[in-house]
Amino acid sequence: MHTDDTPRDPAGAAATDLDGHDARLLLALAEQPRATVLALAERVGLSRNTVQARLARLDRLGALDTFERRVDPAALGYPLTAFVTVRVVQRLLAAVAEALERVPEVLEVHGVSGEEDLLVHLVARDADDLYRIAGHLLAIEGVERTSTALVMRSLVGFRTAPLLRRLTGDP
Repeated sequence: MHTDDTPRDPAGAAATDLDGHDARLLLALAEQPRATVLALAERVGLSRNTVQARLARLDRLGALDTFERRVDPAALGYPLTAFVTVRVVQRLLAAVAEALERVPEVLEVHGVSGEEDLLVHLVARDADDLYRIAGHLLAIEGVERTSTALVMRSLVGFRTAPLLRRLTGDP
């Protein structure tokens, strides 16, 4: 059992809760997300019941993200990606976050340090749609200013495999 002072990763799992078997299981799942428990068990060299129990534990720990992460917005008709920094009136931060959550094109919002308060990851159908969304963000009560950066090309996509490989002890 971990105490409250145990270091935790951003997903909330204690940093020491994952071992090499978990990492190998997560790598196998990342490579073949539709693999059955039996196929995963064969791949990582564990019993089916052990893999099932480990997957349930990883899910409880928050180590498994939602399937939503795998859905490409471009396939849904939203090929433009942008990051918007937002400066907000501090006392209205929670209300601004709630308003951003209601904007369908907003994929995620992060509170950040520095001169700006939020980093908003959003998608749009085209430049005109991005202009509309940016105007909507500016109209949210509590938003002081925004700055938009359009993603021209993704150079390194979202990944965790290098971190998982490090946990396995494999080069």
